[in-house]
Amino acid sequence: MTVAKHILEQIKALIPPMNGSLHKGQSGRVGVLGGALDYTGAPFFAAMSALRMGADLSHVICSPTAAGAIKTYSPDLIVHPILREDQSEKEVKPALESLLSRLHVLVVGPGLGREAYMQNFAKLAVNIAKDKGMFVVMDADSLLLVGEDVALIKGYRRAVLTPNVVEFKRLSEQLKIDPKAPANELAMRVSRALGGVTILQKGKEDIIATNTGGASAEDARESKVDPSENTEEQIVVDTPGGMKRCGGQGDILSGSVGAVLAWGKCFEDGAFGDGSVPSSRMPLLAATAGSMVTRTSSKHAFAKQGRGVVTQDMLPEIGRAFVEVFGNDGEKGWGSTEGGKL
Repeated sequence: MTVAKHILEQIKALIPPMNGSLHKGQSGRVGVLGGALDYTGAPFFAAMSALRMGADLSHVICSPTAAGAIKTYSPDLIVHPILREDQSEKEVKPALESLLSRLHVLVVGPGLGREAYMQNFAKLAVNIAKDKGMFVVMDADSLLLVGEDVALIKGYRRAVLTPNVVEFKRLSEQLKIDPKAPANELAMRVSRALGGVTILQKGKEDIIATNTGGASAEDARESKVDPSENTEEQIVVDTPGGMKRCGGQGDILSGSVGAVLAWGKCFEDGAFGDGSVPSSRMPLLAATAGSMVTRTSSKHAFAKQGRGVVTQDMLPEIGRAFVEVFGNDGEKGWGSTEGGKL
């Protein structure tokens, strides 16, 4: 099923021009919250894939137990080891608020783990991000927070949830979605149960769904949508991927979606573009773009490495995959010899 041309054109409108017109940071500043004692690879993959996708800056907000390892993986990442187990949410909140005020999107979950202090800091960060009107991606163990407290994200239409098969089944059960419903309707029903949050249901085919009713005054204010807006839209992405589903590919996806959402925030703020794409469509478009590029990156990495492919092999393929999906015109000046701004 080919993604409709008008969807691709809207995604292309969100791609920052590479013609020297933008300053550092105007192509997206991404934050990834995750990384504790046992998990350091996942936040690295998410943050680095955002950079490979084309974001300008990528920050990792993590526990001190993970920071040292993550810093050694790449000097391109900005690492903030502020999620300390020996500090309360009240003590961490000022630093977290200050940091998030400089970012365009928050990706929560890669390498988060299930330790209580990390889960509590993730919940705090989501609430701060909502207060600031940021776009949010929730993946991996952050989805546990949604199941435990639906109000955390319900009605916040600037969010994308990216559950895998197991996480989607658990979330559907927690939301009391009828398990006998047609499989191709489940993502839509989960979105509706969460008040219009965009769902990226990962699988053999990725299903991206947004199903909204009229927003309450508070939800409309937070999500920056018209209270009367009512949307029902679903996109199926069956772009060929690699034949091996290695652990960590979901982190590539969440980082890629985060990068496009960061572009959406820059577009919304007027850094570039003509304002033709409504903010309410950006989560759906970002999820679609991230899915297509991730699957294409997986295809290229597998073609080179076969069954020996690992997630790290996908990172160098993201740029090539991006051009394959969106074409050279999507790069808007890629290859230009003219200098840019600092």
